[in-house]
Amino acid sequence: MSDSRDFDDTQIAGSAAPADGSIATENGVADTRSRSASQSPAPKNTDPCHDAPAARWRSDSRNTTREEARNIPENPVYGALDLGTNNCRLLLARPTRRGFRVIDAFSRIIRLGEGVAQSGRLSDAAMKRTFDALRVCAGKIERNGVHRSQLVATEACRIAENGKAFLDRVQNRLGLDIDILTAEREARLAVAGCASLVDSRCDYVLVFDIGGGSSELIWLDLRQIQGHSGRTLDRLDAQNCMAAWTSLPVGVVTLAEHFGGEFVTETIFEAMVEYVLKMLQRFEREHNFRSRIASRSTHFLGTSGTVTTVAGIQLGLPRYDRNKVDGCWLSVADAQSVTYELVGQTYEQRIAQPCIGRDRADLVLAGCAILEALIRMWPCQRMRVADRGLREGILATLMIEDGVYRARRRPGRRRQ
Repeated sequence: MSDSRDFDDTQIAGSAAPADGSIATENGVADTRSRSASQSPAPKNTDPCHDAPAARWRSDSRNTTREEARNIPENPVYGALDLGTNNCRLLLARPTRRGFRVIDAFSRIIRLGEGVAQSGRLSDAAMKRTFDALRVCAGKIERNGVHRSQLVATEACRIAENGKAFLDRVQNRLGLDIDILTAEREARLAVAGCASLVDSRCDYVLVFDIGGGSSELIWLDLRQIQGHSGRTLDRLDAQNCMAAWTSLPVGVVTLAEHFGGEFVTETIFEAMVEYVLKMLQRFEREHNFRSRIASRSTHFLGTSGTVTTVAGIQLGLPRYDRNKVDGCWLSVADAQSVTYELVGQTYEQRIAQPCIGRDRADLVLAGCAILEALIRMWPCQRMRVADRGLREGILATLMIEDGVYRARRRPGRRRQ
């Protein structure tokens, strides 16, 4: 099944274009595996990367020459794959006059980084789960005739001793050439992916991405952009006003493994928050954003499963709906109310939440603890939610490099 939603780079105020409700999101409604892939028998093999076809397709965004970039087919398809600590996510899209249109997508929780913090290695079970998901992605990329793509891996593969070896096997067997992103590049792409959701009337914006194995934090100082107020920021604007960034070595998987995720008391939750606050203190000492934002207009912009889940619950959605979540605004007080409501629930009650489910019930409070630590470190009144980020940033960057990205600015348009 495919997703034919438009991604309008000039979107403001949560007016997300309609999406196919069957698309698998990180909040996980449906599996978008192709029929042939999902029905393929799994042969017996001790190699976690079993029964892979010979390499037949490769991505090569890094080495594309200018001459090759100009040789662009009509209506080209671009691809972005994010192989994270917890999720494997793919977007395929074609450029449009307003941004790009997603034509196919895939998301599956694979928990690639499960146990890495303790062992330093990717486990065989995690690699097998991930390989199975990547095989589906390879099939989608091939069937859609992708012109150009960038496939990236993040924290789990960055820190695991065998992360590079695993990706080498994936390339040899599936033809997927996956780069391990640096933390800085990951932060910049996350900013690029949600730049149009920044309220340009503010002075400071904290963009954060709570991942499975790490959390990226980026402070934007919009005062660096002349005439920024009242217009939609583009990706270059946002990246050029990055005042400071850091990558915390903690995410929902690693924090849940350290403190436990199924049975979380108020005491355990507070210990999680304090654990993250200690990590934030060095960054705050270096840049002193607490005092900088005290008398300035500021908002948070969160792009992660944690904030989209919190938003879905706060909106009272009977099932996760990207249309209602992406671009919506929450008061920080409302987000905290959802957090402490979840802290008071049992594991089974969290499973029953339609925007959480069984796959995320043991991770959601770890994400909420990281969010709560950010709120305590940098008090703020409002937060915007982005169901977009790294993959969208990759797609836009590739299209800009090829000269096919045609996002329009709408000066003066403001949040209602």
